[in-house]
Amino acid sequence: MITNTHQSNRPVWMCSQIGAREHYAVPRGLHQEGRLGGLITDWYAPRGTMLRWFGRRGRAALTARSEGIPDGLIRAFHLRSLWWKWKIRRSGARGQVYEALNHTDAAFAGATARLRLPAHQIFFGYSFGSLEMLAAEKKRGVFTVLDQIDPGAGEFRLVAEEMKRFKDLAGAPPKFPTDYYERNQNELALADRVVVNSEFCRQTLVEQGVPPGKLVVIPLCYEPHKREISAVKRTWNPAQPLRVLFLGQVIVRKGIHYLMAAARKLEKANVHFHVVGPVGISAAAVNSAPRNITFHGRATRDQAGAWYQGADLFVLPTLSDGFAITQLEAMSYGLPVITTPCCGDVVSEGLDGFIVPPRNSDALANVLLRYLTEPELLLAHQQATAAKSGQFTLQRLAKNLLSLETGLLNNCQQEIVPAGHQ
Repeated sequence: MITNTHQSNRPVWMCSQIGAREHYAVPRGLHQEGRLGGLITDWYAPRGTMLRWFGRRGRAALTARSEGIPDGLIRAFHLRSLWWKWKIRRSGARGQVYEALNHTDAAFAGATARLRLPAHQIFFGYSFGSLEMLAAEKKRGVFTVLDQIDPGAGEFRLVAEEMKRFKDLAGAPPKFPTDYYERNQNELALADRVVVNSEFCRQTLVEQGVPPGKLVVIPLCYEPHKREISAVKRTWNPAQPLRVLFLGQVIVRKGIHYLMAAARKLEKANVHFHVVGPVGISAAAVNSAPRNITFHGRATRDQAGAWYQGADLFVLPTLSDGFAITQLEAMSYGLPVITTPCCGDVVSEGLDGFIVPPRNSDALANVLLRYLTEPELLLAHQQATAAKSGQFTLQRLAKNLLSLETGLLNNCQQEIVPAGHQ
């Protein structure tokens, strides 16, 4: 049961999310500001030791909680969430993952809409898992905010076209999941305001017909672990290969094939590419990679930290990302970032990395050659990364969210404060 102890006249927010997205950053930030009325989620780990019965498999479930949110503000559907997760896994094995996601998202949002909740003035939910709750809140006169986690149907179509162009990379694209994205379109239509995490995502949604005045760009926050080092890296020794790290899903959407093409152009250069993450391209594509690229497979969070520490720079030739938090992870370890405009605005061009056009292996290879021929540039960019991740704070996220209140409650625009600006 969610208990509401708010006594002020300031608007109270009710949050809803499936999973521990961004480790509950939005409800944590709102709670720090004294504005969280409650969090509704599918699974939330209880205090104590009861989950030790699950053994090693229970570690992910154990971490699905935050000490930054009082337990009295949490409402979770524990038993039902186990059924939902099983259904997704079973349907995924049959090639029906979108159908399963649509069903379980609707089940979660429907269960949330039927709850008796404390008084609140603003509802915040995430795309795909909020439709029924948005409809219910609109009837109650509650202002609604939807966080669109990705560019929606536009991203699916973009990746599908890329898969058609490179048929040997990951096979034929799946059939467009009409019901899945129709649900998302209905969410976008119902919400009073839609939060996106990048200008790229905003532009993509405008192209899909979402009114520009409804969209607000709010960057994600990043909280480095104590073991992460936001300091100057050691100077690269030109006697050793330049170590370029790609960390994430090894899939078409992330532009892995353009990284492979750039690596092939640099086979005779003093550089080696380390690709870390679950491989989602064909074995034949992996085997066709040039000799200066190594696929290491999936990594745990601790292992990922070691990869960041052992690299000289980070590369993300993504075709579409809602934000790509790995940019900030890399910079927290002192790594310059080479990426595209198709993600969150993190890199300061020519200061702590470079932004190259998407689908352009030549541009990517040329930037890497600059680092190879100008070691002092690499060191300068490494030094510049130290302050970047510190600009994307939880407090800044909360302040940007709260700035929506004036726009929502008074039906007027409110300026969002970019990360790193007072």
